[in-house]
Amino acid sequence: MPPTPLPTVVLGKNLDHQRFLDCVHCGLCLGSCPTYNETGNENDSPRGRIYLWRAVAEGRAELTPELQHHMDTCLECKACESACPSGVQYGQIISSYRHDMAKLGPAFPQLGWLQRQMLFHLTPYAGRMAWALYPLRLAQWLGLRVVVDFFSGLLPRSLRGMQEIVPPLLESHHGTLPEVMQAEGPHRGRVGLLIGCAADAFFPQTTLNTARVLQKNGVEVWIPRGQGCCGALHFHAGLDDPARGFVRQNLAAFGPKLKELDAIITNAGGCGPVLKKDYGKLVPEAIDFAAKVKDIHEYLAELGPIRPTHALAIKATYHDACGLSHGQKIRSQPRELLKLIPGLELVPLPESEACCGAAGSYNITQPEMAEAVGAKKAANVRSTEARAVFTGNVGCLLQIARHLRECNPRPWVAHPIDALWASYSGEMPKELR
Repeated sequence: MPPTPLPTVVLGKNLDHQRFLDCVHCGLCLGSCPTYNETGNENDSPRGRIYLWRAVAEGRAELTPELQHHMDTCLECKACESACPSGVQYGQIISSYRHDMAKLGPAFPQLGWLQRQMLFHLTPYAGRMAWALYPLRLAQWLGLRVVVDFFSGLLPRSLRGMQEIVPPLLESHHGTLPEVMQAEGPHRGRVGLLIGCAADAFFPQTTLNTARVLQKNGVEVWIPRGQGCCGALHFHAGLDDPARGFVRQNLAAFGPKLKELDAIITNAGGCGPVLKKDYGKLVPEAIDFAAKVKDIHEYLAELGPIRPTHALAIKATYHDACGLSHGQKIRSQPRELLKLIPGLELVPLPESEACCGAAGSYNITQPEMAEAVGAKKAANVRSTEARAVFTGNVGCLLQIARHLRECNPRPWVAHPIDALWASYSGEMPKELR
């Protein structure tokens, strides 16, 4: 039986050609690009990738496996956009490539069938993730996590990498949080809380602490049933139709009370850019929803946070998640919140805005490059001699924690909101006891 022919796709035509011409090839983006800094290959730089994809779009180059490799290793961290004096919208260019590749075949063809199923049909669903992680949670509770980690060495490398990144798991509260959590003290606001998918599955305590911190600041928290993944995973893979499904699901969940809310809060820095900037493009009816989305750090800084009182006497550092710093220009707010904590000494992290290598699903789709970039980030963290490292995105938390596991003592890797709640409540995390 003859193979199914690939669909006809006119490559690069889903992008305004002016986006290519905006780049003047000055090279100021090179120093900010993690992959170029790793390989020294111009084709692994932002301007190199722009040149390659433009050549394909203009018919001057063929879409060879080598060319695809250079494009695929882009982290989409957008550090180049922050560095670019010409305002080049590099994210639109790499998105054009991803969307065309999704039309030509399965997203991330380098992955096996099982990995793709886990990535697109397990990770974005909180309920499925809760069930999938239950055996690991049980093994941890029985003190058998070391045994599980030992036998994971028998798995294929691709699946072993996915298992190794799973952190120590706390008890899941999936589906049990109250729909409304009342404000404490004088009423200062009312928000909806996006609990997400992987973030809540891996770090349920951060979801709960986000709501608690909001309550402490006089904010009523509404957690609507029926909400789901933000859709960023599918959107960045060029899979717009599934992404639209998640947009509509969240619009239906939050829509009935949208006008009553001061904001829709997310604590996942990687989700924020899609929620704010792409929801209205995917589904025009979601424009009002997108306009209300705020990152938790951003919202608290604007509200004026109540000062916590319990000391957290440790040296700590902060990593700028790409989705926060480059995607949303949120840099000072997390630091301002951490500096409110009595006793906490916040020290600078070298190359704080350099990507850690998580980049959504990157540590699964490009494990070798993710390993190299992650190791560099971990070395920078160790150089601070900090007892804790904070960052505002689930992928960064997983990636950095994985690369710091061999440290003794092991630093506490946590969301800034976890530190803030510890200072509000006096409940010290076990990592610091």
